[in-house]
Amino acid sequence: MTTTFITGANKSLGYETARRLIEAGHTVLVGARDPERGRAAADALGARFVQIDVTDDASVAAAAADIGAHEGGIDVLINNAGVFGTHSPAEQITAADASEVFEVNVVGIVRVTHAFLPLLRKAASPVIVNVSSGMGSFALTHDAERVEGRAIAPLYTASKAAVTMLTTQYAKSWPDMKVNAVDPGYTATDFNGHSGPQTVTEGTDAIVELATIGADGPTGTLRDRHGELAW
Repeated sequence: MTTTFITGANKSLGYETARRLIEAGHTVLVGARDPERGRAAADALGARFVQIDVTDDASVAAAAADIGAHEGGIDVLINNAGVFGTHSPAEQITAADASEVFEVNVVGIVRVTHAFLPLLRKAASPVIVNVSSGMGSFALTHDAERVEGRAIAPLYTASKAAVTMLTTQYAKSWPDMKVNAVDPGYTATDFNGHSGPQTVTEGTDAIVELATIGADGPTGTLRDRHGELAW
């Protein structure tokens, strides 16, 4: 039995990932900051809810301790929680705006991964999936034919570039684990007012693929549902 913990799993991509992995036979732990929404999502999925605020050391430590006490360990960690941040023009962006986005999207991944490493090391083939974005890719954001090349979001894009680099460094640091980053693609979610052309199922294809890889699977890559991406 594969045990998977997903942050930000109460809605959108996180929820659909949980649903699909449960369908694939995983025991899924639904991580969410809001207890009411998290429990409602977990109940609807038939999963167990674990409260976690990725910006809070004590909350993350408590979540890891909870899972250690109940499940003993995990096989897969999916760092999905993220925020877009301000929509202000670049000249109006402040240091506080930057801190808000990076605290969730980057520091949050470091905080959660650090706390959950002891639980992952109990698995035979541990896996980490970090939800990044093609909007953090140098190659894609310079391609005028793609939506990434037309969007301007300095903080979000910079944070996702950091997520992808963090992923490759973790992969090099831990050869006993598979650590990959995922670009869900332009998916209809709350993030974009449901304007994306992809369904949440299509948006979770790569997440599910990398969450279910075996010991011979890739590591240190950035992938979307069509394959590996340049970045």
